[in-house]
Amino acid sequence: MADVIVVGGGHNGLVCAAYLARAGLDVVVLEARGTTGGCASTVDALDGARVNVCNCDHTMVRTTAIADELDLAAHGLSYLDVDPQALHVSWDSPGAAPFVQFRDVDRTIDALAVTHPTQVDGYRRYLADALPVARLLVELTSAPPTPGAVLRRLADRRATALPRLLDWSRRSVGAVLQRYLTDESLVAGAFTTGPAVWGVTAGTPGTGLGATGLAMRHLVGIGRPVGGSGALPAAVHAALVAAGGRVRTGARVAEVLVEGPGVRGVRLSTGEVVEAPAVVCAVDPRQALVDWLGSPPSGAAAMTARWAARPTPDGYESKIDAVVSRLPRLPQVDDALLAATGPFDQHVPTTTIAPPLTEIAAAHALLPEGRVAPRPMLLVNTPSVLDPTMAVGDDHVFSLEVLWTPYSLPGGWASSTEPQRWLTAYAAQVEPGFLDGVRRWRVVTPEDYERDFGMTRGYAPSFAGGPLAALLGRDRELTRYETPVRGLFLTGAGTFPGAGVWGASGRNAASVVLRRHGARAAA
Repeated sequence: MADVIVVGGGHNGLVCAAYLARAGLDVVVLEARGTTGGCASTVDALDGARVNVCNCDHTMVRTTAIADELDLAAHGLSYLDVDPQALHVSWDSPGAAPFVQFRDVDRTIDALAVTHPTQVDGYRRYLADALPVARLLVELTSAPPTPGAVLRRLADRRATALPRLLDWSRRSVGAVLQRYLTDESLVAGAFTTGPAVWGVTAGTPGTGLGATGLAMRHLVGIGRPVGGSGALPAAVHAALVAAGGRVRTGARVAEVLVEGPGVRGVRLSTGEVVEAPAVVCAVDPRQALVDWLGSPPSGAAAMTARWAARPTPDGYESKIDAVVSRLPRLPQVDDALLAATGPFDQHVPTTTIAPPLTEIAAAHALLPEGRVAPRPMLLVNTPSVLDPTMAVGDDHVFSLEVLWTPYSLPGGWASSTEPQRWLTAYAAQVEPGFLDGVRRWRVVTPEDYERDFGMTRGYAPSFAGGPLAALLGRDRELTRYETPVRGLFLTGAGTFPGAGVWGASGRNAASVVLRRHGARAAA
């Protein structure tokens, strides 16, 4: 018997559990896999290499107080600052100068004056408008978005940031960015590192707050944990255990048990029952509310039916990991560019290679057909350059994320030549010889994410709303973290504020559990 069961040992589940344990509750985390961390993990692969399951760049978690409040430095977490923070190039113009974004605004604008002089004024206007919105967004995501709490935070922002935040919330990211930037390659690059990873097009209404991504990097800065992305969930895991929490791996939940109007625990796939008066599901909300909640109380029937009627989305991301003896070099980053912008190491930031917006829209239309665009959006990094602890002897770790790759590929992924095509296409964008230095590599597709991480059809859930949806309480189980089933709570990327390595959902959900359940448990 525990006070609280947290189902799912990804970073949000661990964060939630750590806060609950530090508050004095008896908490047990149940994780189906053999290790915790989920998609924020760093894993062994390729005969001795350590690779990140997903992209290694951490931004939004650094907007939170999680590291300080959980004293994660004492549990081994330390960050390396990424600067420059991003490097954007276009498939269309392999010889054109890249957009280089530094942490410092002035240095970024000075570089932009060299590479894209017609965009300087627009970028200044963008930052003047976007930075206040980004600051407000950070504030709104740092607590459960109840109307009272949101209105208190907005009280002194009505004249500037609030109207713009509400306006951008309704618009598409493309429409917002194109108010400021007329060079489509900059818009496409910013979109690729933002809403593209949510699986939406640049013209999708309601995605406009994704336009704050460029400003957020100036405001917060990108960091990478020493030892890889997985150092963050590992530190949270250690903080949880230090506070008295427990973690059980290899514990696959099959059912959330309900007694009367509330939960009484969970049943594992082995038949074992683990009891607790509160259960926090840090998994895909549909799995928790439809697959596991077999006998919901009458008050939750409408919610369960609503979720059961929703289609199950397909995953759309793939990733190549490789060990390379030769670092890829963009020919655009030459001595002339470095002399004009000041020296920087092109292998430190994540490089984005994006096609024009029309091709991006066409790529989205190919997904239901099981096809990958001829020139897909790519996110490329070599994390071992900034962090030598990830190097493999004298070799480096290389990562190539490919966006909008289908779950179901005609003929299947096992025999597909698509991954080799991506590598070859990327190699054509860099100086000759890169492919010769690829010692070994692997590909992870939506099928693999389903098999290895329990993601139905390889889909990583992401909260589709924004602060406006949260303020209005749409899908209350996602924005308030509690359900009509007494003692059943939700957290994770499918809840507010959304996907990425953030942790705000776990922290916010813990505060709701403590408010609703903590006093009862302590008694």
